[in-house]
Amino acid sequence: MTPRQLILNIQPEAEPRFDNFLPGDNLELLMALDVLARGDLREFVVYVWGAPGGGRSHLLRATHDEAVGHGLNVVFSTGADLPDEMPRLLVVDDVDGLGAEAQVRLFDLINQARDGAGTVLASGPCAPAQLGVRTDLATRLGWGLVFGLRPLNDADRATAIKERAAARGLALPDEVARYLLTYGRRDLPSLLATVDALDTYSMSLKRPVTVALAREVLSDKATK
Repeated sequence: MTPRQLILNIQPEAEPRFDNFLPGDNLELLMALDVLARGDLREFVVYVWGAPGGGRSHLLRATHDEAVGHGLNVVFSTGADLPDEMPRLLVVDDVDGLGAEAQVRLFDLINQARDGAGTVLASGPCAPAQLGVRTDLATRLGWGLVFGLRPLNDADRATAIKERAAARGLALPDEVARYLLTYGRRDLPSLLATVDALDTYSMSLKRPVTVALAREVLSDKATK
């Protein structure tokens, strides 16, 4: 079995939760979403933006699930299934992908939220003004709390991959961690997936986790 096959066979990630999100410099955002999930945030719209792989979808899913746990009426939508009436909390991921009709509907739902019906939590890859959606929708998305998701620094990434390795019973050498951070994809899901693959590959070959082994895994990924 090649490193690539091992990577594709990795088990799905654990369900997104607040406590398995590494906040880095995003603690204020995490705290605001926790308050929102409890139904105590007095805002009618919250918008989170950042690059793909940075944790936007994780946080939106975690907020949805936490809010459900607190008994709130919550709807999670990817755009095609937006409700007609505003729930207590409406979560909309990737608003940049909404079609024309969905943009109009989200605009109307934000107006309902502004009138006291609930809160819209939305996300996209960039700030509202750069989204490329209807101008009136972009304006409304910027009316509430807007958070730019700050990427993890190398120290945060190193902590994350070492914790992932430790959870698998793997002592990840510092030089291997540095190699992954230097030559691997830098988004956290990819880094964690590589740690999983590296551990499984090491066990399958009965070889220790070294820079050479990490190079094999990354080289195989790069050629696929």
